[in-house]
Amino acid sequence: MKTTRGNALRGLRRHGAVAALLAALTGCLAGPAQYYEGTDVHDATAAEVAGTWKSTEGTAMTLRPDGTATVTRLDGRDFDFDEGWRLSGTGTWSLSDDANGQDVRLELTTRTKVDKRADATTPPPDGGDAPTTYGWRFFVDRDEQRGLVLFFFFGDPDAGSTYALTREPSATAAP
Repeated sequence: MKTTRGNALRGLRRHGAVAALLAALTGCLAGPAQYYEGTDVHDATAAEVAGTWKSTEGTAMTLRPDGTATVTRLDGRDFDFDEGWRLSGTGTWSLSDDANGQDVRLELTTRTKVDKRADATTPPPDGGDAPTTYGWRFFVDRDEQRGLVLFFFFGDPDAGSTYALTREPSATAAP
């Protein structure tokens, strides 16, 4: 068939429609965690974040007012979670804020112990051990009672699975 301006435009429209359909389908396949930007929480203070946070299976982290941290059996984020290692050690933390909300950045600088979850599905890609240093980004959110919740995504981003930690009441808090 001879290519004329009309044929070329019809071909472009056909390919454009296919490209638009593929773009729409790709957007539908993206999981909630892939493009998550934040919670829009902007009112948390460092004093409110400081304290001991816990999750399941013995996970704990203590964030001190001076910016130091202790971590016990904290799992990896994103696909690192599938490897099943759980890190313990010391490091630093900071509270940051941007247009999408606040987050806590935790850096493990000294690993003291590695545990392994029984349900781990993927060996480390290099066949080696868990990392000796590691960083987490916890999104800052509020529950129905306006208490803080820290969370990150784990596993396949299409699943949108969250790993949440809740703050333990301080020893000086009123009952």
